[in-house]
Amino acid sequence: MSVLTVRHITTYRYRTPVQLGEHRMMFRPRESHDLKLLKTSLSISPYPSRLRWLHDVFDNSIAIAEFEGSTTELRFESVITLEHFETTLPKYPVEDYAANFPFQYSREDMPNLTRALAHNYPHANVSYWVKPFLDTSGTTGTMDLLRSMTHGIREQFQYVRRSKKGIQSPDETLQSNQGTCRDFAVLMMEATRSLGIAARFVSGYILVPGDTASSDFSLSGDVKGGGATHAWMQAFLPGAGWIDFDPTNAIVGNRNLIRVAVAWSPENILPLWGTYVGHRDDFIEMNVAVNVAEVDERLLDGLQPTHY
Repeated sequence: MSVLTVRHITTYRYRTPVQLGEHRMMFRPRESHDLKLLKTSLSISPYPSRLRWLHDVFDNSIAIAEFEGSTTELRFESVITLEHFETTLPKYPVEDYAANFPFQYSREDMPNLTRALAHNYPHANVSYWVKPFLDTSGTTGTMDLLRSMTHGIREQFQYVRRSKKGIQSPDETLQSNQGTCRDFAVLMMEATRSLGIAARFVSGYILVPGDTASSDFSLSGDVKGGGATHAWMQAFLPGAGWIDFDPTNAIVGNRNLIRVAVAWSPENILPLWGTYVGHRDDFIEMNVAVNVAEVDERLLDGLQPTHY
């Protein structure tokens, strides 16, 4: 178990005062058996006239802010302290009938996994890309297959940071041999679905080992995706449930990964989105900075839980 602090700041700037529309945030991690929130705070400037919370169809936590008046800057700061329990098993308890590929989901599971098997970017190129990972004998260990794909993306493609919104299609990633974490997550998700294995998209944060609570948005080591929100995917395997696969860093399991939101496709779990009333040229820039740091547990003495 480790204690981590996530500090996520997003700032919008405008040339002239604009009226702000509704803004939706997905900053709050999903509490589970492997993640426990200890303390949270959310600061928004200018202060919203109304702030409310809801859970979407995936049970993701969403904050909705409404504003009055006008401003030239909008700033969000979320700070979260949490306990993170690593689950990276050498052998996951997959049911015998699903231990080898190909397999079929049970009648009980299939109705709930239909959307997790549907293609968002149907194209034969993904099916061709995944073929070398299959054993020519006709039977491949399911976890071995998914591990190989996770490592294959890390080895075959170059990670590049891209501030531009949107996702590359798997075809674009295959043709360019490069992409961001969200592009790699979509590629592996579509490849996994092409094999008849249920998959979903995950948005969250990643710890860059070596960062500390005093770090100022630093990056170190070979871990990719730090300094911003991160993305990966999960596959559903009977007996083991939803397992994390981060092809950007060749991680299997939740090591260094903090889940915030899950969905069948990435456009459903944007970390922050909203509107303003004004001219297109009024918008100057958006800056995002994320720091995930390990916390000395001795500093937690007397920590008072607060929640937003």
